Amino acid sequence: MADEYISFEQIPFGSDNFVDNPEPRCPCVLLLDTSGSMSGRPIQQLNEGIQIFKDELMSDPLATKRVEIALVTFGPVSIESDFQTVNNFYPRKLETTGDTPMGSAITLGIDMIQRRKQEYKSNGISYYKPWIILITDGAPTDSWRDAARQVREGEEKKSFAFFAIGVEGASFETLSQISVREPLKLKGLMFREFFMWLSSSMKMVSSKTPGSAISLLPHTGWSEL
Repeated sequence: MADEYISFEQIPFGSDNFVDNPEPRCPCVLLLDTSGSMSGRPIQQLNEGIQIFKDELMSDPLATKRVEIALVTFGPVSIESDFQTVNNFYPRKLETTGDTPMGSAITLGIDMIQRRKQEYKSNGISYYKPWIILITDGAPTDSWRDAARQVREGEEKKSFAFFAIGVEGASFETLSQISVREPLKLKGLMFREFFMWLSSSMKMVSSKTPGSAISLLPHTGWSEL
């Protein structure tokens, strides 16, 4: 990954400090397509959905302490927010530009997960299986096969759970080669409903003991069959 493609916007940790907050962590990385084709209503609805995600998690005291969110946009690939607990997650309004370097974004997301897990281990913090959420309305404009290999290997090792969400226009043929799980198609622009589902899922996961078996909530209302 070339360094010029990555920018960091860091916010002071506050309660993210492991000494002040020794709760187990539930990391979630959002990989969001902000290419030109997402302009207009799609990016507007996506921005609203991200805010709903934060607001819903903030309503759950345990999730507020345990869920950590990182946000990566592409393209170009940029770390909008490194891992923050919910109360320190302040997503800026996303804007559209550029192409769709999906492969690089996925690789970066996996790298961030591995680094964060090492930080947990170094500080004696237990953690839940991380989630990686990819949302796109297009096809990769860069090499993606190595990213697909890393996704398969990570899923096989139970290192993380990878979910691919396609908006109208997405290449589901490519997404099905990247994701072990079947890619899901967003119904219309139901980002609000999707992020409600995601927040409910994160609340459910973070309420359990790390390592517990988890049954996914149904994709009711936002996913096309």
